[in-house]
Amino acid sequence: MEITFREIEGRSKGYWGLLALLGALVLAGLASAWTMEHQGHVVTGMSNRIVWGLPHVFAVFLIVAASGALNVASIASVFGRMPYKPLARLSGLLAIALLVGGLAVLLLDLGRPDRLIVAMTHYNFKSIFAWNVFLYTGFLAIVVLYLWLMMERRMNRFVGPAGLAALVWRLALTTGTGSIFGFLVARQAFDSALLAPMFIALSFSYGLAVMLLVLLATAGRTGRPLGAPLLARLVRLQAIFVAAVLYFVLVQHLSHLYVSKRHDFERFILLDGGGYTQLFWLGQVLLGNVMPLVLLLWPGTRESLRWVSVAAGAVVLGGLAQMAVTIIGAQAFPLVLFPGRQESSSFYDGVVMPYTPSLPELGLGLGGAALAVLIVLVAIKLLAFLPQRLDEAIPETSPTELVAQG
Repeated sequence: MEITFREIEGRSKGYWGLLALLGALVLAGLASAWTMEHQGHVVTGMSNRIVWGLPHVFAVFLIVAASGALNVASIASVFGRMPYKPLARLSGLLAIALLVGGLAVLLLDLGRPDRLIVAMTHYNFKSIFAWNVFLYTGFLAIVVLYLWLMMERRMNRFVGPAGLAALVWRLALTTGTGSIFGFLVARQAFDSALLAPMFIALSFSYGLAVMLLVLLATAGRTGRPLGAPLLARLVRLQAIFVAAVLYFVLVQHLSHLYVSKRHDFERFILLDGGGYTQLFWLGQVLLGNVMPLVLLLWPGTRESLRWVSVAAGAVVLGGLAQMAVTIIGAQAFPLVLFPGRQESSSFYDGVVMPYTPSLPELGLGLGGAALAVLIVLVAIKLLAFLPQRLDEAIPETSPTELVAQG
């Protein structure tokens, strides 16, 4: 069936007010980066032990969500599920916006952004970071091409192969992001092959949650009706992805408990870690997993746009909590330099490192998130990314028919 795409008008005071707010947050992020560059990271809560702070929490979340945001487009063009086709363009746009926002935070948190030139001209292929330079830039190029093929009617026959390439590339990208931590053998919390597939599951959950929030907000504000069948499909997918994340978290901690040398870290995160323990149980597990599952599966809430929005928002907040526990909690726990021994020195060996994020760190992280949303709002006003209607029943079709129809 024919799907009509239209730009949004974007003339209301609410739209321009939101653009102004997002622009102010982006400027605040740039000011935060300037402050940290000129005064040094001494103005942050980071130290020589905790070198990845709150900005990395935002950056990794946005990058992981970018991969998962493309999932809806992949379901339509690769797996031939036509009901998802109206959202394929928005899915690709979100993937680009989230990745740009995440990479902006990552770059500005380095302290010397100009040193990126060295990273882009000198490669150490024994480092997973060097691999990710190609994975991130390649992902942007492939998704831009993917969107062009979808939006140019004459090229619609190539959407299927491009979608397959984007699917394979984004799985590699998320595997590379998870492997950044999985390859760090010095940290007991990392050094696990489970992190790569777990980050893929995280990307599915985070990306679809962001997709739902943007879709529900734009549909409500622009008067585009959202059909119950499409909403039910997305809600069911989100519940499956949240359950998959909870499964991987359970397997990860059970596998750690099976290994004696990881018992101290597991006790730290699960029982004695203070704020990190609270963030794990209340933020990551309860807010990010249990609460969304209840809202998405309970008959009285899974059909309500308001409660679905609450569930998606809880997944996002719980995802940020999970990234904080994963990234910062692992660094705060002391390195085991001499197994079976206790050590102490003026360098805080054997001591849990305190960390309190500073205002510039928060400003930089929020600035990157605001940049991603700003890109989406400007793009849907200038180009036809959103379907005119979302309440029309679209029949299922085979992948062959889908490629033939573009």
